[in-house]
Amino acid sequence: MDRVKTLLKYAVWVLAFIVLSEFLINVGLNSTYRKINRKDNIEQVNIYQAEATLVNGRIRGTITNSEPEELNGKYVRIDFYSKRDVFLGRRYIEVKDLAQNGTMSFEVFFKLQEVGSYEVVIADKKEPADEIEWIPKDWTKGEIIATTIVILLIAM
Repeated sequence: MDRVKTLLKYAVWVLAFIVLSEFLINVGLNSTYRKINRKDNIEQVNIYQAEATLVNGRIRGTITNSEPEELNGKYVRIDFYSKRDVFLGRRYIEVKDLAQNGTMSFEVFFKLQEVGSYEVVIADKKEPADEIEWIPKDWTKGEIIATTIVILLIAM
């Protein structure tokens, strides 16, 4: 009976550690992000989250097609600027098969230092020489757990 109690104590301690560390990580990471300013007012592009740290950032939003025809082959270009309006880099989002009054969600992650503002432009073509390095999207908790389980199974 003592072994079961000891095992339950360890299980409770491990669970408490997981919950506490998850809370502290989320609070610590999210508190380092600050909002960045938008320099334009294009109504077709709605940005609901634009934040940056000292070394990276994220922008999430939606694109709405208010044109009478399908929007295809266009790009949404996002230019990043420092607090003193120095151009830092740009990212492109390809708009594919967006019907009239349709919406498309997007998220952009970037690795630039001290971004203070951004500007959104709708462009006809992409100029890859100007684009900054691609950063993969954030993993969901399910993806992280599944990957961890696979790695642990391989390691055994």
